Amino acid sequence: MRLSPRGLLALLLTAPLLHAQTAPAPAGSTAAAPAAASSAGAPVDHVSLDDIRNFSRVYEVVRQAYVEPVDNKTLMGDAISGMLSELDPHSEYLDKEGLTQLNEDTTGQYSGLGIEVLQDDGALRIVAPIDDTPASRAGIKPGDVIVKIDGKAVTSDNVDAMFKQLRGEPGSKITLTVLHEKSDKPLDYTLVREKISVTSVRVRPLESGYVYLRISQFQEDTAGDLEKKFADYVKQHGAPKGAVLDLRSNPGGLLTAAVAVSDDFLDAGSIVSTRGRLQDANMRFEAHPGDLLGGAPIVLLVDNGTASAAEIVSGALKDNRRALVMGRRTFGKGVVQTVLPLDADHAVKITTARYYTPNGTSIQAEGIKPDIALADLTVSKADSNASLIDSEADLRHHLANENAAAGKDADNDGSAENEKLATRDYALSQALNVLKGLALAHNAAPGAARR
Repeated sequence: MRLSPRGLLALLLTAPLLHAQTAPAPAGSTAAAPAAASSAGAPVDHVSLDDIRNFSRVYEVVRQAYVEPVDNKTLMGDAISGMLSELDPHSEYLDKEGLTQLNEDTTGQYSGLGIEVLQDDGALRIVAPIDDTPASRAGIKPGDVIVKIDGKAVTSDNVDAMFKQLRGEPGSKITLTVLHEKSDKPLDYTLVREKISVTSVRVRPLESGYVYLRISQFQEDTAGDLEKKFADYVKQHGAPKGAVLDLRSNPGGLLTAAVAVSDDFLDAGSIVSTRGRLQDANMRFEAHPGDLLGGAPIVLLVDNGTASAAEIVSGALKDNRRALVMGRRTFGKGVVQTVLPLDADHAVKITTARYYTPNGTSIQAEGIKPDIALADLTVSKADSNASLIDSEADLRHHLANENAAAGKDADNDGSAENEKLATRDYALSQALNVLKGLALAHNAAPGAARR
């Protein structure tokens, strides 16, 4: 990676509640927050004795009077978790199991269903299914809500325990009762947990001269994987005239990966900035010379499952006028978390900064609006009567084209391939059509390199 600024590895952008980076805390982190609060001129905010007494009384009441016995360790852990969860949906207390899960997520290796989940007011809401996992193959979509797990309703009282049930041994079954967006009828999905090994980058030809780049999430090796696979593509197919970069249902991941991927498509300009109360939370990232595509146009596909680090890339390419953004408004997670270890087995993941696109825009709770909006549609082939005469070539005694190549299929105008793509993925077919127009304009521009 090209970037290693101070404190970078401690900062991360995650899909809500998942994907984080276990990293050393910045020097003096345990005292940093109080110091920021008591900076020059700021009023000192002491905890009153009455508040301490009330906490102690409630603690004792629960310990002595609750219908079932609760040990002190559990009570204290729950108290800490409750304090953090009330701040925002992304701050949390991590025990040894949680730290292991975070490490699995950032490396893309874990056992489960392949879904990114947000705990939202006592519910489990799907941010995005990961490509080629049990969840995506079953048809689970961004915005879906898990209302039951194995027949037991998800409530605010058990949401943490139910969330943990999504992970499990490979081969074990789980039944999710899911409510789709804009539907009032829950559906049951019986899924089999798998060892998820997420390959975050796919590169393939879309059509002659055009490349499809799919990034499903931002892991430690995403930028390097993208660079290697793109180089292999160029060796086999030559430099493309344009690319579709697909970040739909990408729940995010690491800030380092998002910055590096943005840099891969930019020669210069700002990528992202972060602002918070701690000194290490205030950073700005700039692009370096070197564009993988050599300036060839990019159409960037997004939807409501495009979140966090994926929005960093979307904002960087949009604000720098490097890509045309198509699709639906993105998720709108514009905050940064820092993982602060407490000891070998415990840590706090806490929101420490907001991030801003190159134009200085915060996308928190608003998302990024596409340049060209596309509804979430599917298309099917229209019924039509067979036509006896489609062109001059169907007329009797027509004159042949003197330049026609022997054996050339004059009827193959590309519409058949376009139909297949449109019925399989309407948004992608639209992106390709727009990309072709951008490529024509790019190659017609004065001084443009001809490919």
